[in-house]
Amino acid sequence: MMATERHRRELEAADFPKPPRTRIIAVSNQKGGVGKTTTSVNVAAALAKRGANVLVVDADPQGNASTALGVEHRSGTPSIYEVLLDDTPMHKVAQRCPDIDTLWCVPATIDLAGADIELVSVVRREFRLHDALKELLEGHGKDLDYVFIDCPPSLGLLTLNAMVVATEVMIPIQCEYYALEGLTQLMRTVEMVRKHLNQGIHVSTIVLTMYDGRTNLAREVANEVRSHFPTETLEQTVPRSVRVSEAPGFGQTVITHDPHSSGAVAYTSIARDIAVRGAAGAESK
Repeated sequence: MMATERHRRELEAADFPKPPRTRIIAVSNQKGGVGKTTTSVNVAAALAKRGANVLVVDADPQGNASTALGVEHRSGTPSIYEVLLDDTPMHKVAQRCPDIDTLWCVPATIDLAGADIELVSVVRREFRLHDALKELLEGHGKDLDYVFIDCPPSLGLLTLNAMVVATEVMIPIQCEYYALEGLTQLMRTVEMVRKHLNQGIHVSTIVLTMYDGRTNLAREVANEVRSHFPTETLEQTVPRSVRVSEAPGFGQTVITHDPHSSGAVAYTSIARDIAVRGAAGAESK
């Protein structure tokens, strides 16, 4: 506990550099239950808490990111569905999160459940999100530092739309036996998108979630992921945490629900790594 508090204080004093241009990050893993949405909303909230302007686009029909960010997403609420299928401008459906002034969310409602099928016959079906986000960033959203797109746990048209507009992919991986199998498939998809639809995309970040350092399996999986992807895998892991799991029930991220908890400190540390890497990457270009 002492170590967590010490780490929290260090992070409080640390600098979170802002990126020179908007970073668009697709958070993806076609395997469900790996902490994808939890990672999206908590990293976004941690960056926003440190003054960055952050937008979370909830592209998962389950709408869990919308729940955690405390925004309205009952059926019929203007949402990402209207953006993708009715050309509604994104700024008209974005909602400010109640807890953090610089954090916004484009919600997902249950209407999105059929979008993968409905998009099939739409013109420029892989580019719907790209076009909507481009319009936002040239207008109402020009001051955004980060856009996080929480993808559904599948590799359908919604995920493809996210990858066509993103410059980076962040992959949360649960430290369990089949972790690397899904990762290989996801890497192939990213490679395919880069080849055919978006040359600028790359996997920038891998986050190890639900990590329990007391088990051999977690340590083995972590070592294996790090040996395959040494530069992408962050040093900071996310521990299993009751506080992280219960926060969405309060319509919050763990960053505001319990900022002193081990989960909040881990996600703040990950957010800082992402901020620092982004600034360093921009300088090296």
